[in-house]
Amino acid sequence: MKRPDLDDLVRLRRARDRMDRDYDQPLDVAALARDAHMSPGHFSRSFRAAYGETPYGHLMTRRIERAKALLRAGRLTVTEVCMAVGCTSLGSFSSSFTRLVGQTPSAYRARDHSGSAAVPACVAKIHTRPARVRRAPAPRP
Repeated sequence: MKRPDLDDLVRLRRARDRMDRDYDQPLDVAALARDAHMSPGHFSRSFRAAYGETPYGHLMTRRIERAKALLRAGRLTVTEVCMAVGCTSLGSFSSSFTRLVGQTPSAYRARDHSGSAAVPACVAKIHTRPARVRRAPAPRP
């Protein structure tokens, strides 16, 4: 796949920064592509080539990352956390959370997080960032 040129990288970085900043807002690929002055297809391909994940994947990782922090605090219900991070479907949120974190939002919220209370937020963010599991393609017979 062709690597994005420098002008595209600047626009992609702005779009990524917007996702990081406005993760709780309704964002879609078409709107982000418009902001980057690209077609949705070109934007998605260029974003993946530059950052190794799709725009939607990056946005969901940010949302789940923030959801983990809110669930650790324990003051909001899972539904409230879902809405607070910009997800509109509890089912989609729960399945994405489970896929990225390895346990349901309710189970994560119920865990004892007192050991991480003294850890600065910037350090906790690095160690608790959800990581997508990349599966190797199945071998061909």
